[in-house]
Amino acid sequence: MRTVHHLTLPRALHPGAWWLWSLGMAVAASRTRNPVLLLLILAVTGFVVAARRSDAPWAHSYGAFLKLGLVVIGLRVVLQALLSTRSQGNTVLFTLPQIPLPDWASGVKLGGEVTAEALITALYDGLQLAVMLCCIGAANALASPRRLLKSLPGALYEMGVACVVALTFAPQLVTDSRRIRAARRLRGRTRGSFRTTAMPVLEGALDRSVELAAAMDSRGYGRTAQVPKQQRRLTGLCVLLGLLGILLGVYALLTDSMAFPFAASTLGVGLLLAVGAMAVGRQRVTRTRYRPDPWALPEWLVVGAGAIAAAAMVTAAARGVTGLVLPGPMVVPPAPLLPILGILVGLAPALAAPPLVRRAVA
Repeated sequence: MRTVHHLTLPRALHPGAWWLWSLGMAVAASRTRNPVLLLLILAVTGFVVAARRSDAPWAHSYGAFLKLGLVVIGLRVVLQALLSTRSQGNTVLFTLPQIPLPDWASGVKLGGEVTAEALITALYDGLQLAVMLCCIGAANALASPRRLLKSLPGALYEMGVACVVALTFAPQLVTDSRRIRAARRLRGRTRGSFRTTAMPVLEGALDRSVELAAAMDSRGYGRTAQVPKQQRRLTGLCVLLGLLGILLGVYALLTDSMAFPFAASTLGVGLLLAVGAMAVGRQRVTRTRYRPDPWALPEWLVVGAGAIAAAAMVTAAARGVTGLVLPGPMVVPPAPLLPILGILVGLAPALAAPPLVRRAVA
C-alpha cells in the first residue's frame, strides 16, 4: 500500500489578511522605480508564496502572474522602442525604419533612432507594473476566493454573485490551462493553436465561475430581511461615500498626486463611513455562517508586515530619501537602507502564518 502525503493547513489564515498584505506590498512597489527595490519586493512575495501556499489548484496562479508581468515588460519596451525620440537620450543603440506620418500627427514618431535611455526607462516602468501584478498574484495564490467571499461584510452580500465570478475567474483560468495541457500531452499533441487551446481555457473558466454563482444564488445566497426604506438608502449612501473616499485615498497614495495628510485623512474617513455602513447593513442578513474564519494574532502579524512595508516606502518618499527615484536611467541603482528594511519586514508572513503540515492518506 502506497502512502500519499497531502499538504494541509492546521488553521487556514484568514483570506482577508493575505489580500491586505499583498496590497501593502503593491503600495510599496508603486512608490519606487528602483529595480533593486522592485526585485526585492518580487523576491519577498515569491518566497512567501512558496512557503505558505497550499496544494489547491488556484495556489499555482502565481506563476501565471509572473508570465503576465514578463509580457507587460516586453510590451512596454517594444512600444517605447517604436515611439522613442532623441529627446529621451543621446545614446543611440540602433535605428528602425521610420514610417512617415501625416501632418496632424507631427508630434508622434513611429520608428527611427532608439536610445538606450528610453529602453532602460521603459524597462523600469514595466518592471514596476509587473511587480504590482505579482503582488496581486500572490494574494490569488494564497487566499481562497470562496473563503474570502464568505467573509464579506453583510452590507456587501448582494454583490456576492458578481464577486464570485470575478474572484474565481483567474484561478479557474490557471486550473483549466493546466488540465488542457495535460490532456493534450496524453494524446501525444505537444503543439496547439490559439483556437484549440486558449478558447477552451477561457470558456471553461467562465463556465465554472458562472456555475458556482448560480449554485450560490439557488441556495439563497445574499437573501436579505426587510428593513425600512430610509435605512436602506442611508446605508447605501454611506457605503458609496465610504468606497469613494477609500478609492480617492488609495489613488492619492499610489500616485502621490495629493499631499500625504489629505490622502491619509480621506482614506480614514472613507474607511470609517464604509465600516459603519457595513455594520448597520449587517442587520439585513438572515443567514448564519458555518465555521467563520477567525481573526487572531497571525492575521494581525501578516497585515502588519504589509502595512510596515508600505509605510516605510511612503515615509521614505515623503522625506525625499535618495534611491526611490533614480536621477537618470544610466546611473547605477542605489540600495537605500530604510526601504530595504521595510520591504524585508514583508517576509514575516512566511513565519507568522500557520505552517504547512503533511497529512498522510493511505
